[in-house]
Amino acid sequence: MSELAREMMAKIEGGIRLESAQEMTDEYRETLLHLLTMQADSELAGGYGYVPWITKAPTVEEKHVVAQIVKDELRHAAVMYGLLADLGFDVERHVRRHDEIFTMRIGPDADIGTARITSDKRVNIFYYPIETWADFVFFNFCMDRGAGHQLEDVRGCSYGPWVRAIDGIFKEEKFHIRHGESWVKKLASDPTTHAEAQTTFNKWYVRTLNIFGRPGSPKNQLYRRYRLKLRDNDEVRQAFAHEVRELCATFGLTLPEWKPKWAELPEEAHIPG
Repeated sequence: MSELAREMMAKIEGGIRLESAQEMTDEYRETLLHLLTMQADSELAGGYGYVPWITKAPTVEEKHVVAQIVKDELRHAAVMYGLLADLGFDVERHVRRHDEIFTMRIGPDADIGTARITSDKRVNIFYYPIETWADFVFFNFCMDRGAGHQLEDVRGCSYGPWVRAIDGIFKEEKFHIRHGESWVKKLASDPTTHAEAQTTFNKWYVRTLNIFGRPGSPKNQLYRRYRLKLRDNDEVRQAFAHEVRELCATFGLTLPEWKPKWAELPEEAHIPG
């Protein structure tokens, strides 16, 4: 182990956050860049996906809410790309290369499991289109909540600038979650929209469960070694599922069954991720 690596690990294990690229090994920096790019690309792709709902939202008040959510997501993307630029990442080149791809969506009935199908690093739930108002609010309810559980780990991570950036992002994501929750309660309690609510929930809940990754994955073990994540993928997924289960019990919604794609493969064919 190099002297830099020893010094870096001593800081991480002592609870001292890193503040600059000069304190990092190449492996730590590349691992951090990967995670930051995943979040930045997801924020940007997510914002693009919401834009049509500014005009399609059911009331003027809701058009304003959607516009605010789009603004929040684009601000989050700008913050995350700023962190990447501070680490020497060529943000302009990356966004220019992928800008048209960020708007790409697959068919509404497609099921890509945990796959990523473009060269950007968005979380794969952002490949699915938002086709109805129920889609929009259940996306807030499920995906924004799932992201919130993941951001909890970032708040205790080993890279100081990311921790400080997440504080503001986290507060705005809470607003998105509350918006989704209020509408889910409304749609689920109305007999005329309950069936649509259940069907839409089934779709986005399963897609959200797929975002957390495989239990015990080698990548996650590396993230935890560097304290870029604090929990195993499945711990975060179960925390999310527990919260949603309790909410849905009060809303009269039923949790759908979920079988992860990797469970369908023989043990020797499992792919780390």
